[in-house]
Amino acid sequence: MRATRRRHLAATAAVVGVVGFSALGLWESRGGTGLPLPWLAVVAMLVVAGAVLLVGRPVRRWNAGHRDRPLDPLRAARTVVLAQACSLSGAALTGWYAAQALLVAGDLAIEPRRERFVLACLATLAALAMVVAGLVVERWCRLPDDDEAEDDDDAGGMPPVGAAH
Repeated sequence: MRATRRRHLAATAAVVGVVGFSALGLWESRGGTGLPLPWLAVVAMLVVAGAVLLVGRPVRRWNAGHRDRPLDPLRAARTVVLAQACSLSGAALTGWYAAQALLVAGDLAIEPRRERFVLACLATLAALAMVVAGLVVERWCRLPDDDEAEDDDDAGGMPPVGAAH
């Protein structure tokens, strides 16, 4: 399994942001109202980021040498997949919420648009927290031997990720 590349996450956020900005701008230009942006979305993204960190902790401890309990290799592999899914979905959500923030950024003198802007910015930060949590847990899941053979992220391939021998 290959490590998640940061440039792929950035590209995902950019593509979703451009498509979202265009689609939302077209929607509003044709008389549509802004899509709902609930506070619960911000809270849910932060909960997901925290849950991913919590799930990755046993793998981190095992890789750090605290091997008082055996680590199921399947659980470790699932943790890596969860971390990658978290970072990728966080990147897509970052683009989506950043597009919503940019869409209303020109109308900040209008109170509802200002509130929408603040909420969209908070949602963008929460989505970035998902990206960071996913990348951190993925890093925790690397085998100790992988750290020695690590290549530069932009220069080529990253070493395979895993969690147990």
